[in-house]
Amino acid sequence: QVQLVESGGGLVQPGGSLRLSCAASRSIFSINDMGWYRQGPGKQRELVATITSGGSPYFADSVKGRFTISRVNALNTVTVYLHMNSLKPDDTDVYYCNVRVGLDDHAYWGQGIQVTVSS
Repeated sequence: QVQLVESGGGLVQPGGSLRLSCAASRSIFSINDMGWYRQGPGKQRELVATITSGGSPYFADSVKGRFTISRVNALNTVTVYLHMNSLKPDDTDVYYCNVRVGLDDHAYWGQGIQVTVSS
C-alpha cells in the first residue's frame, strides 16, 4: 500500500498561481511515474502532467507553458509538485495525484483537491 497525502489547491483569481503537492510514503526505489490528473462534473478524468523517476516531464497541451511539475526524492517519501501559473477558469476542476509503483506499475490515486479559478 502507498499513502498519498495531497495539499494545496483552493480559490484563485484568473491569472493567479497555485501549487499542489502530493507526498507518497514509499521507498524511492519502487516509485515510477508520478503525475496529476483532473476531472470536472460530467467529464472524464484527464491527464494534466506526469514526471518520470528520472525527472522527465510530460504536459497536456492545454497546460503547456503554464504549468510545471517536479518531484523531490527522499529515502522513504517522494513528493510531486504541480506549479500552476496563469490560471484560467477552464482550469477549475478536482485535481488527483497519481503514483505508479513497483514492477507491475500499479496505480494509486489521491483523494482529490479542488482548484477553483474565478474572479
